[in-house]
Amino acid sequence: MVTATPVVEATGITKRFGSTVALDGAGIRIEAGQTHALVGRNGAGKSTLVSVLTGLQAADEGEVRFGGEPAPRLADRDAWRRRVACVYQKSTIIPELTVAENLYLNRHDRGRGGLISWRTTRERARELLETWSVDVDVRAPARELDVEQRQFVEIARALSFGARFIILDEPTAQLDAAAISRLFSRITDLQRQGVTFLFISHHLQEIYEICDTVTVFRDARHILTAAVDELPRGELVAAMTGEAPADTGVRRRGPAPDAAHVLDVAGLSLPGSYDDVSFRVRAGEIVGLAGAASSGRIEIAETVVGLRTAAGGTVEIAGTRPRPGSVPAALAAGVGFVPQDRHHQGLVPGMSIADNGTLTIPERLGRAGFIDGRRRDGFAEAMIDGLAIKAPGPGLPVSGLSGGNQQKVVMARALANDPALLVLVNPTAGVDVRSKEFLLGKVEEVAESGTGVLVASDELDDLRLCDRVLVVFQGRVVAETARGWHDHRLVAAMEGVDLDV
Repeated sequence: MVTATPVVEATGITKRFGSTVALDGAGIRIEAGQTHALVGRNGAGKSTLVSVLTGLQAADEGEVRFGGEPAPRLADRDAWRRRVACVYQKSTIIPELTVAENLYLNRHDRGRGGLISWRTTRERARELLETWSVDVDVRAPARELDVEQRQFVEIARALSFGARFIILDEPTAQLDAAAISRLFSRITDLQRQGVTFLFISHHLQEIYEICDTVTVFRDARHILTAAVDELPRGELVAAMTGEAPADTGVRRRGPAPDAAHVLDVAGLSLPGSYDDVSFRVRAGEIVGLAGAASSGRIEIAETVVGLRTAAGGTVEIAGTRPRPGSVPAALAAGVGFVPQDRHHQGLVPGMSIADNGTLTIPERLGRAGFIDGRRRDGFAEAMIDGLAIKAPGPGLPVSGLSGGNQQKVVMARALANDPALLVLVNPTAGVDVRSKEFLLGKVEEVAESGTGVLVASDELDDLRLCDRVLVVFQGRVVAETARGWHDHRLVAAMEGVDLDV
């Protein structure tokens, strides 16, 4: 029997950065026309493998072959682009340029005298997007595109070079359920047209929904490759973590019946975002705001913490009404906050773990506006221990941490001021399975200590720990469900579907 030549095959890949072994004899084989998943905890070696497969890094040992042929020289970037492209979690689209300019950057058609023919460039861009069924105006500035549109434009750009092997790095991290469904439909359509995908995600349910094969990396090594439909989820988690799946059957007690309200939202309205929203959160209670990204749930949470100013209504935190639209006032009233996007809203990349983790508590670090470095580092070391942050010390820049550990730093800062109310927006987006499990466990631990928690998310695992879930649809709270809900009913409510009709 003749075995088909794989689209890409990496064998015996070893890559070291100083004393750190990022890949240790790892490998992967990806067959044509498949969507192949690559999973593993942060630090497992996934990103390093991607850098090797895309020619950004040379392996110290091992070989990469495309269609049976050796990979090009690293310097031959055009040859790499014809073989492979990666759509990263952080978009590489340039916001100041139009869609057409992004698609054909440094490949513009030129007319007489070597001048760029913008009309021809736009025509080529329009034809390219039509070929791959991408509905975007080529004249539009890229900054006007949403996350979903940017991803489709990047995929089309990759295909324009001739690549038929596309790496998708956490493509669903910032998409709502409807956008994810459209992305998966597009992936399936492109597979039928001969495109092969390597799909990297921390959301295991997505692996089972869209992927044919899954490869697991752990501690820089290849652990297993298996057909998705033949691998039970428990075995997949065990392969990723090196442990048996955790027993999650024990639940916390929930809030005391006479617990005081730490959040009282009354008649909150913001035109275009939400209307007449009212709810309360008690001390020790976890309340979820579920809904699509455009439902208004994020805007409600951001209003509570002072990032937005409501046009009407009130927010009361632990008996205090902070000045609307003021983050410092919300923090002073007793709010801790984990924002939606840790890269742009949650961290200062060039600053250390210690500096990032203590940004909200400068008054505890010294007198008269001066910071005592030893006191700051002492706080940070306690945070590192309390949230199991994997780092050599508090002085390490947060940019040197994995995604899961960066999110732990954001969580540590949110908890640094001992909040009466902890507000979380998509708290486990883009983190690995074990970090996700740890962070959600920390949320339950914080609630058990008496802190009220508000979780705005469309990730079902985030919402499962809630005592109550409020469903937000088109800016209104349309349903409330107690713990123990069924997935299909909650998702239907989030999409505005009434299953009882």
